[in-house]
Amino acid sequence: MHRRMLLPGLSGTVLVAALAGQALAHHGWEWAEDKQTELSGTIQAVSMAPPHPTLQVKAADGVVWQIDLGNPNQTERSGFTAASAKPGDAILVLGNRHKDPAKRQMKAVRITVAGKAFDMYPERIRTN
Repeated sequence: MHRRMLLPGLSGTVLVAALAGQALAHHGWEWAEDKQTELSGTIQAVSMAPPHPTLQVKAADGVVWQIDLGNPNQTERSGFTAASAKPGDAILVLGNRHKDPAKRQMKAVRITVAGKAFDMYPERIRTN
């Protein structure tokens, strides 16, 4: 009987560890290129919903990019809120794009809206 009680607990622990690993992989930087690039465009949508805030940005060529901001705490520390930008606003994004060129996704280290810079990851900003 003691053995049966241990197995559900063990399988639950394994499940939690597996899900935590997936969450860390999603929120880490492994999927992004090391090189930083700039993207300018127009904001199509702003989402402050968990697990992290995102923007949909339409580039000059008409392609819509998903811009991942910092985690909610980092985004708040940068000064960016839901009221900081709205659809139609021009934006300049500095960040690391997805390693898969077919995916139009970028992790922002800095965004600039209406002349105001919001540094999501100031320690990662490279200006070369």
